Amino acid sequence: MKNKVRNIFFAFGIIAIIVMILTFKVSFTEIWRDIEKTGLFFVLILGLWLILYIMNALTWRIIIKGSGDCNISFLKLIKITISGFALNYVTPAGLMGGEPYKIMELSPYIGRERATSSVLLFAMTHIFAHFWYWITSVLLFVILILTHFVSLRFEMAIVLPSIFLFSVLGIYLFIRGYKNGMVVHIINAICKLPFCKRWRTCFLEKHLAELKNIDSQIAQLQNQNKKSFWGSLILEYVGRVMQSLEIYILLVIVGIQGTPLLIFIYSFIILAFTSLFANILFFLPLQIGGREGGFAMSTMQLNLIGESGNPVPANEIMTIALFISIICRVRELFWTTVGLVLMKISTKIKEKNIN
Repeated sequence: MKNKVRNIFFAFGIIAIIVMILTFKVSFTEIWRDIEKTGLFFVLILGLWLILYIMNALTWRIIIKGSGDCNISFLKLIKITISGFALNYVTPAGLMGGEPYKIMELSPYIGRERATSSVLLFAMTHIFAHFWYWITSVLLFVILILTHFVSLRFEMAIVLPSIFLFSVLGIYLFIRGYKNGMVVHIINAICKLPFCKRWRTCFLEKHLAELKNIDSQIAQLQNQNKKSFWGSLILEYVGRVMQSLEIYILLVIVGIQGTPLLIFIYSFIILAFTSLFANILFFLPLQIGGREGGFAMSTMQLNLIGESGNPVPANEIMTIALFISIICRVRELFWTTVGLVLMKISTKIKEKNIN
C-alpha cells in the first residue's frame, strides 16, 4: 500500500480517537479509579486480547492457504489484523475502514482478487461465528431458567425467541452465501437503488468477471476445502468463547459469587447480548453507547449474587455494568491506538508479479 493512502487511514483513526476521548462522558478520574481497581488483571485482559488477535490472524491465514500459497509472514498478518480491527472500531459502519485497508495491504503478496476474497471470507466467518455464539447464549439462558438460576421476565420471553430466529436466519443466509458466493448479489442489490442505476452498468461491465472470480473463490472454501472452512469457523467460535474470560475476570473483581462455571456462563451471556446490541448499532464509531447499554441490559436480566450472599440490587448492577463497560472501552482504546501505531511501522516487501 502506498504511504499516502496509509497516512489517510492513520489520520482518520487518530482524529476519531481524539473526538471519542473528548466526548467520553465519564471523567478521567473515574476511569483511572476503575483501572486501579482492576490492578494487574488489566494487564491480563490486554494479554488476552493479544491472543485473540493472534487467533484472528491464524483464522485469516487458514482462509488464505485454502485458496493457494500464503506468501506473507504470520507476524505481518498479525500486524495487519490488529490495524484492520483498529480501523473497524473507529470507522462508522465498521467494515468501511478495516476491510479495504486489509485488502490493500495484502494485495502485493497474493494479488488483488485473492486478497479481496480472503478478507471477505474472514469477515463472513467472523460474523458467522457470532450467529452461532448468539444461539448458544440463548440455549444457555434457557438452561439457567429451567434450573431456576434466572427468572423468566416478560421482556426476555420476547427477546430470546427473537434472537434465536434472527440467528437461524443469519446462519441460513450465510450458508447460501458460502455455497454460491455473495459479492455479485450484494452489488446487484446495491445497484437497484435509484441513484446507483447509472453506476451499475459501468461498474459491472468493467468488473463482472473479477467479481464472479471472487465469488467462486468464496464458494471454493466451503464446497471444496472443507477442512479450511471448518478450521477457520471453529477457531473464530473458540475466540468468542475465550473473549468471555474478560467479563469473567471483571465479575470476579466486583465480587460476584457462584461456581466458576456459573460465573463463566453469566459472562458468556453478557458478552453475547452486548455484542448483539453493539452490532445493531454498527454505525457508531467504537459503538459508543451501544456497548454500555448492552452491558446494562444484559446484567439486569441475571440474578447476580453479591459478596453478601444476596442478589445484587438494581442500582449496584448498573454500577457493575458501568465498571465493565469502562474497562472494556479502555482496552479497546489501547488496542486501537496500538493498531494505528502499527500502521506507521513500515514493512518492506518484495512485490511479486501477480496477475
